[in-house]
Amino acid sequence: MLDADQPEPVRCGASEIALFLTPELGTEAREVEAAVDRILLVLEEFCSLADMIRSDTSQMLEENIPLLRAKVTEMRSIYAQVDQLEAFVKMVGHHAAFLEAHVLKAEQDHGTFPQALWRWLGSAGLSSLGNKPVASAPLPYELPMLYRTEDYFPMDTQEAKHEVP
Repeated sequence: MLDADQPEPVRCGASEIALFLTPELGTEAREVEAAVDRILLVLEEFCSLADMIRSDTSQMLEENIPLLRAKVTEMRSIYAQVDQLEAFVKMVGHHAAFLEAHVLKAEQDHGTFPQALWRWLGSAGLSSLGNKPVASAPLPYELPMLYRTEDYFPMDTQEAKHEVP
């Protein structure tokens, strides 16, 4: 017999057993490897996104927070000015109501027509128009103490120069 006709002898070495026991990469193993690669890619994207958020947060803390504090300080002064303006408007409303009450009282005391007009109508022969007799010398009217707008809104000399043509 020739050597080719004889069956091959059985080898019992450790390397042959390892080759026999090691499975070939099948489709399942390739799918698992692809899934692991996709998960690693998503994890890398997540880490880069987290780093970007950290850097944006640092930028916001370093740049935007001081700007916001400055705006808050500026707005506090504006709020104080608005409060002062509201108080001024309330005071002006009080004074306007006070003067309106004085005007109504003066109209009741002295009639709606001024004395000079009544005298003129009387001298023209139209005294029958007025049912009210001409009163003696009226009491002098004293203007009550009111506010001065300049006290609340002072004008700078530079502003006055720009406003006057």
